[in-house]
Amino acid sequence: MEKFTRLYLIRHGEVEERYHRVFGGRIDMELSPRGHAQAKVLAEYLHGTHLDALYASPMKRAQQTLAPLAEKYPHHTPRAMHDLREIDFGVWTGLSWDQVREKFGISAFDWLEQLEKAAIPEAESARQFQARVEPCLHQLLKEHPGESVAVVCHGGVIRMLLSLLLEVPVTKMARLQIEYGSLTVVEHHPRKTEVELLNFTPWRDHKKTIP
Repeated sequence: MEKFTRLYLIRHGEVEERYHRVFGGRIDMELSPRGHAQAKVLAEYLHGTHLDALYASPMKRAQQTLAPLAEKYPHHTPRAMHDLREIDFGVWTGLSWDQVREKFGISAFDWLEQLEKAAIPEAESARQFQARVEPCLHQLLKEHPGESVAVVCHGGVIRMLLSLLLEVPVTKMARLQIEYGSLTVVEHHPRKTEVELLNFTPWRDHKKTIP
C-alpha cells in the first residue's frame, strides 16, 4: 500500500483591525481578539486528530495561531520554517485595497496576476515566491512520508502550496477563498494530490460561531 502525506494547511486567525483589507505581507502584525478566539476553536476542533508534526511561519500572527494547537500536542516540538512567511508586497505593503486602486489603478483582487507579471515595484515576483516556498514543501514531503503534518501559515503561502501540489498556475488560486482561521486538508500521494477539505472554518462552520 503506497504511503501518502496528509497536510493540514492552516491560515492564521484574523489580524488587528487596522490591517483589515490592507496588503500586510511582511508587516509582523498580531492577531485581533477575534483571531485569538478563532485559533482556540480551531485547536479544539483538531484536538484528537492524529498529527505527527507541527510547522509554522515565524511571523507573529502564525505563531499566535499555532500556540493553542501546540498546547494540544505537548509531545511535539513545533518547527518554524522561515520561508513560509507571507509574500513581500513591496511598495504596496501597508496600503489598503482602496489606496492601491487609487495610486496604481489596480484592483486588489488582481494581486496574483500582478505578482505573476512581476509588476509590483520592490515586491517578490511569483517566480521568486515559488522558489522560496517550494523547497519547504519538498522538505515536508521528504521528512514525513505516510504522516500527518499541520502547517500554520498565510493565505498567500497556502495558495502557492496548493498551486505546487495540484500543478495549477498560481494565478488560478485567486479563485479560492482562504479565510482567516481556515483549514485546508490535502493528501499527497506519489502520483497525485487530492483535496479533502478546502477553506473550512470551525469557528463558523462547526457550530462554534464567534460574535
